Amino acid sequence: MNAFPALTILVFSPLLGALILMFVPVNRRKALWGLSTLWTLAVFLYSLWLWKNFPPGAEGFQFEEHYPWIRSIGASYHLGIDGLSLSLILLTTLLTFLGIVSSYRYIEHKVREYVVAMLIMETGMLGVFTALDLLLFFFFWEAMLIPMYFLIAVWGHERRVYAAFKFVLYTMAGSVFLLISIIVLYFVHQKTVGLPSFDLLELQKTFLTPQQEKLLFLGFALAFAIKIPLVPFHTWLPDAHVEAPTAGSVLLAGVLLKMGVYGFLRFAFPLFPSAAVDFAPLFAALGIVGIIYGAWMAWVQEDLKKLIAYSSVAHLGFVTLGIFALNFQGIQGATLQMINHGISTGALFLIVGMLYERRHTRLIREFGGLARVMPVFATLFGIVMLSSIGLPGTNGFVGEFTILLGAFQAHKAWAVWGVLGIIFAAVYMLSMFQRVMFLQLKEVNRNLPDLSPREFFILGTLVLLIFWIGIYPKPLFRLTERSSLQTLHAVQGLILEIPPAPEGQP
Repeated sequence: MNAFPALTILVFSPLLGALILMFVPVNRRKALWGLSTLWTLAVFLYSLWLWKNFPPGAEGFQFEEHYPWIRSIGASYHLGIDGLSLSLILLTTLLTFLGIVSSYRYIEHKVREYVVAMLIMETGMLGVFTALDLLLFFFFWEAMLIPMYFLIAVWGHERRVYAAFKFVLYTMAGSVFLLISIIVLYFVHQKTVGLPSFDLLELQKTFLTPQQEKLLFLGFALAFAIKIPLVPFHTWLPDAHVEAPTAGSVLLAGVLLKMGVYGFLRFAFPLFPSAAVDFAPLFAALGIVGIIYGAWMAWVQEDLKKLIAYSSVAHLGFVTLGIFALNFQGIQGATLQMINHGISTGALFLIVGMLYERRHTRLIREFGGLARVMPVFATLFGIVMLSSIGLPGTNGFVGEFTILLGAFQAHKAWAVWGVLGIIFAAVYMLSMFQRVMFLQLKEVNRNLPDLSPREFFILGTLVLLIFWIGIYPKPLFRLTERSSLQTLHAVQGLILEIPPAPEGQP
């Protein structure tokens, strides 16, 4: 346990920034954008400092903070991170910063409320990835829904209220089962161990009958499956993505969808290991259905945002397949692919937002020939598109290839279906890119401006990450390998052995 509250500072610094921004006059738009940009940049740099000081090979959770919270029921303020949570923290802080920068021209009304909502949501997301007490985790899990609801309902498009309501309704339906399961687990633990506790490490000591373990696993799994979202719990996602503002879509795809996968790895697997093994074929099958269904649905979309939304269903199906392969390669590949999806799909939503700012339409048929008038935009768009379909040399290839290795070891047929999903992804992505960037240049698009320096900075940052991870993924693999092995140890009792790094290497 650390005396220095490093994680408390991380989690609540965005909330402090939101409180400060509430006192900035609403007519000081430049001050609001400037302060929110600097604040989110500072939080991102602080997360990089955590990475620099994080020992990747160390056992257990780092930067732990553990204090009594509600003594009467055994709830505690327990924060801690490992490589899995740190990788998602880095993704969260980066995308929040880029989301603020991307909103300068897009958000024209209620600017103060918008940046405050973004910062409050960042605190909720960071809290989810650091909480080790289940009651504290549930608090953050629910808290971040409120600002996302308002981001969609206030700054979204025509059907924004419907989409926001549907998003909250689905998520809270899953949360009911999650809360009931947490409460049941709490009482079973108190009965078998004799002490009340919501702490993850303590609850892992709970003795559960096979029937209890399966029912509780399904309660947790339903909430996490809705968040991922797995087919058939996915129907809220296209509406939420289409109606959300650009930054809302970026955070929804880049971070919120990963919370479901994180929930499986952090809570469901270690708490209910036997049930995880028993239900692995079912959830792997749901992942495969998501891969194929998401690809087919993306293929027939005419709305760019809806196409990318369905591609997220396919990509998260890949991630689900990886974690339920229940081997080292599958979990490592799934963890990296969560980061990759946040980068590549986040960039795609930013690209659609840039097009929407210029044309106020997302229909593919309204574009065509843009490469002639927007060559820089076309180049970066092409790189992001190729990373999304897993071209070798890009981040998407590393994640998908590693997942396929794990799937092949678990069940060869799973890998075959996964490869088909990659083929389908190439079909719908290449077709979309051709229709938007090439073919005949429409007269209405002839004078569209190329990327501004601000837009080039946003996309250029993500493109650099695409190539860095695609060419040299070792730092991220090294960051997450201990947490992946600990997950496997919890599920299958595997021996935690990490080969030492060569002399002179981290």
